[in-house]
Amino acid sequence: MRVGIELFYIGLGLVAALVMTWAAAWAYPLARTEIWWCGAGAAIVTVAMGIGPLHRARIADRMARRHSEQ
Repeated sequence: MRVGIELFYIGLGLVAALVMTWAAAWAYPLARTEIWWCGAGAAIVTVAMGIGPLHRARIADRMARRHSEQ
């Protein structure tokens, strides 16, 4: 359950980065290429920042499953 929530938040962050990047590229077309590169960097950072919480959620789910089996 916790893993699904963390994946949802990572996906939500990626959607937010995409929407903001698209809006910025639309608003300032002269820097469209640079803006999309920054958006790609933001997407990579979003995924990288989600790895730790995702790992902790996986451990918590595994421990909860073990506890419920006993």
